[in-house]
Amino acid sequence: MPRSRGASFAHIAPTGSLERSTPASLDRAASAITPTSWSAGGELAVSEWVEQGRWLGAIGRASAWWIGDWIRYGSARYGDKYVSASQVTGYDVQSLMNMAYVASRFEESRRRPGLSFSHHAELAGLAPEDQELWLDRAEAGGMSVRTLRSELRRVRERSSARVGLHAAPAIDDDVVCPQCGHRFAR
Repeated sequence: MPRSRGASFAHIAPTGSLERSTPASLDRAASAITPTSWSAGGELAVSEWVEQGRWLGAIGRASAWWIGDWIRYGSARYGDKYVSASQVTGYDVQSLMNMAYVASRFEESRRRPGLSFSHHAELAGLAPEDQELWLDRAEAGGMSVRTLRSELRRVRERSSARVGLHAAPAIDDDVVCPQCGHRFAR
């Protein structure tokens, strides 16, 4: 039975937005995807291989946002449907709840395409103004999720130590990127 080639996939447009299309190399059935693999299915030119990578990366980076927004829509429209959504998507209920929570904490206009969903997840519990501060710092400093998590932990530890002294929380202090040494002032 021949494979269907009518499916449409998302890719990054020059504007950074996602558009629906099929990468050219998939149109020729040069590559194949399954739930557990990607295979070239033949020789790919470097430009085709790069196009496939961009397409796969865009889907990987965007899917948690998409699912989070999808869950929020379903919950608002149909009530708590996490168990049903889990059966439909194959994600466990807790993962779906996490995706919906992060999506709910960052309206679309505040989501930073240059930072991962995981960056946003690290900041979801903060007040919006603190989220913006840390998103700015993470973007400007090119922070990895690990570095961001480490900086947040350091600031929280300093803040906890100062609470006993009735001083201002450490989030108001300068933060120094451990990778490049850049100082971020609030």
